[in-house]
Amino acid sequence: MSESEDRPDPDALLRQAEQEGRGKLKVFLGAAPGVGKTYEMLNEGAARAGAGVDVVIGVVETHGRAETEALLAGHEIVPRRTIDYRGRMLAEMDLDAILARRPDLVLVDELAHTNAPQCRHPKRYQDVEELLAAGIDVFSTVNVQHIESLNDVVASFTRVRVRETIPDRILESAEIEVVDIPPDELIDRLKDGKVYVPDEATRALGHYFSKSNLSALRELALRRAAQAVDAQMLEYVRTHALSGNWAGGERILVAVSELPGADGLVRAAKRIADTLRTPWTALHVETPRTQSLSDEDRKRLSATMNLASQLGATVATVPASSVISGLSAFAAEARTTQLIVGKSVRSRWFELRHGSVVDRLVRGMPGVAVHVLPMEQRAAPQQRVRTAARNWGRRSDYLWAATMVAAITAFGTGLSHVLNLSNVALLYLLPVMAAASLFGLRAGLFAGLASSLAYNFFFLPPTGTLTINNPENVITVLVLLAVASVTSQFAARVRAQADLASSSARANAALAGFLGQITKTSGEDDLAQAICAEVGRIFDVHAILLVASPDGPQVRAANPPQDRLDTIDLAAISWVLERGVPAGRGSDTLTASDWLFYPLRNMTDTLAAIGMSREDGSEPVKSDQLPLLMSLLDQAALAIERARLAEEMRGMAQLKERDRLRAALLSSVSHDLRTPLTAIMASVTELRSTYSPDLVDGIEAEAQRLNRFVANLLDMARVEAGALKLRIEAVDLADAIASAVHDTRRALDGHAIDFGVAADLPLVRIDAQLFHHVLINLLDNAGRYGDPGTPIAIRAERLPGSLTLSILDQGPGLPPGRERDVFETFQRIEGSDRKQAGTGLGLAIVKGFAEAMGLEVEAANRGEPAGARFTLHFPEDLLVTNMDEE
Repeated sequence: MSESEDRPDPDALLRQAEQEGRGKLKVFLGAAPGVGKTYEMLNEGAARAGAGVDVVIGVVETHGRAETEALLAGHEIVPRRTIDYRGRMLAEMDLDAILARRPDLVLVDELAHTNAPQCRHPKRYQDVEELLAAGIDVFSTVNVQHIESLNDVVASFTRVRVRETIPDRILESAEIEVVDIPPDELIDRLKDGKVYVPDEATRALGHYFSKSNLSALRELALRRAAQAVDAQMLEYVRTHALSGNWAGGERILVAVSELPGADGLVRAAKRIADTLRTPWTALHVETPRTQSLSDEDRKRLSATMNLASQLGATVATVPASSVISGLSAFAAEARTTQLIVGKSVRSRWFELRHGSVVDRLVRGMPGVAVHVLPMEQRAAPQQRVRTAARNWGRRSDYLWAATMVAAITAFGTGLSHVLNLSNVALLYLLPVMAAASLFGLRAGLFAGLASSLAYNFFFLPPTGTLTINNPENVITVLVLLAVASVTSQFAARVRAQADLASSSARANAALAGFLGQITKTSGEDDLAQAICAEVGRIFDVHAILLVASPDGPQVRAANPPQDRLDTIDLAAISWVLERGVPAGRGSDTLTASDWLFYPLRNMTDTLAAIGMSREDGSEPVKSDQLPLLMSLLDQAALAIERARLAEEMRGMAQLKERDRLRAALLSSVSHDLRTPLTAIMASVTELRSTYSPDLVDGIEAEAQRLNRFVANLLDMARVEAGALKLRIEAVDLADAIASAVHDTRRALDGHAIDFGVAADLPLVRIDAQLFHHVLINLLDNAGRYGDPGTPIAIRAERLPGSLTLSILDQGPGLPPGRERDVFETFQRIEGSDRKQAGTGLGLAIVKGFAEAMGLEVEAANRGEPAGARFTLHFPEDLLVTNMDEE
């Protein structure tokens, strides 16, 4: 067992120290609504209270279920905080009251809930984090579809995407209890009305709560809980320095080398990980031998590691004195349960000299399942000859070793009258150690052999020959040769490890310096220039950074300044920006270019492309520099994304300020116009007794029209300022429509009303006055833009989960693709039936008022007859029914 396994992990100890004084979180995780999460939480809360724990209820949603409501009896319930939000009274958990009460344990239902805007935190899980920080334990509930990392997965098969999610980190330190029932039992509960009321349950069974969906959700919940438990178990093991791999869950490690066929190992690891649905890691161990790899080997290794990253592996590179020690140490640290290695074709002589790596791994890693896959040896004989020649080193190394031996011989000859033979023999260890340290093992062995021969020839009688008369001197020469050999091996190993450490230190220093430079830069242009400067300095290349634009790739920065690129270079840049893969010299695409281009990517998009070239036209980046380059490019992409987000935030702040000023101007102008309009309306009343009624009616109609424009200005200012005060009440749609039609009779003159509203529609919970404004603007819009003499249809119908109200005119309709533009402030669509005179505020007010009441509005073109269709959608929670809701 290594020393690192005998002591606790410092990072794990630090994380444990951070939890001191904090409360503990327990999450009751379910696959779907109705499995009994809240019921189980209340039961366990009652058990804790019975054991003497101070338990209170912060918030619990019973959804009208009698058995759940019965469990509330006997619990202390902290009253909720009532918040007036747009005229609607919302009850939220009173965080401050709970903190002041300071119970031992608080029960908080629906962890993913979104709080009202006036609350301190936007999300309930943030309230829970504050409670935990105050040392209060929390029980909470959540369904698997609310976990951020699984949101897309759940939506892919349920066709329902929930908007309320919690970050995965919340579950990392929480105790998780899975509340699970079989799908058939949950379906029976639905049919019995224990989850939804019968009408809602029937619709749910046909969609979200199908047996296939419930089975998949159940599997996701169990697997996510298993992952969390496995991570917490590993944290405990590291904190307490426990040995063993603790195979509660599978953890896969694949060993990656530079040999041909390593990509096959990576693909096999991916297949195994997918089958087991477990995370996996691709590891390359850097040994002293790594320094002697050829460029082709390094390219192959880099390509294999990139492949592993693209397939979803965690990629790691660790330095070690040998492959076995590196693999063993990493596997022990990661508590690996399955190791995938390749076995290349080796000669019998090689295995007799070096042994079998696979056999030593199997013997040295008990408890780890080792998968051994054959690897094809495709290296050509000429390449092996070149590699062997390169491993012997340069001729100058041996020349320097011989020179050092000659120098020691001359020195020993000059002092032969003072030194005895044994002391002279010790002098010959100096060139051996020097040659091994400076030039490697083979040069050291050569120096050892040369030293033995020189010692025999110049100092052992009879001198001048290689003959040894005294048997004792034979032993001396052999001992000298053995000591020289061992010494050279030790010296060469120390040198190789020092080179490896030095290389790692240089890479870390380069990365740290790069991060230091880009973090000090704020604007995107300055950041691009800093990235080019640092990449050019570190790799001694010309660097250029480009981004995509409607006119093609655009240069953002270059070092040195560069504004001319050849056609082949531009093609390579476009390839990188469109596909997110390297192109140019040294890649697999468009190799005729003098530049090598790499993408700067985030999780989903290619942000930019960076190019590198050399004046002499050689390959810009050496293969052994690729890992460092990849690290730098990852950090550069993060910096560019951060700069763009900061720029967007500044733009949003400017937009908010502009909207505030516009709203203030609208409010001021509209109020100033309202005063003379009031006087004009009063004067019209006086004029009726003196002047022609037709003239007075015309003045009154235009004054009312202008008054309506001013009212729209005021309403728009209220919408944009968020100053609407809702007075929610139950409204009959038929009565509301009739009232609006009456008030817009002048605008609807010449249009018949096709009234298609069923009498049995439910009442809707809305603000009657705002809804009246919505209908007036929609009807006025239809009356002004519909073809003269054509009817205007009003349709309302009940759909599963909603109610829709549509107003349809007959005319040219809306330009295709621009249906959403009609709701923009001051927007008037040309080239359609929306081209009549007006302020462009009416439909913007419709959208603002509708959204304030919780409605959705959409515009579309109708079929036959042609025209425009405006539809209001009322969600289920605004309909007045006797049905309870989940």
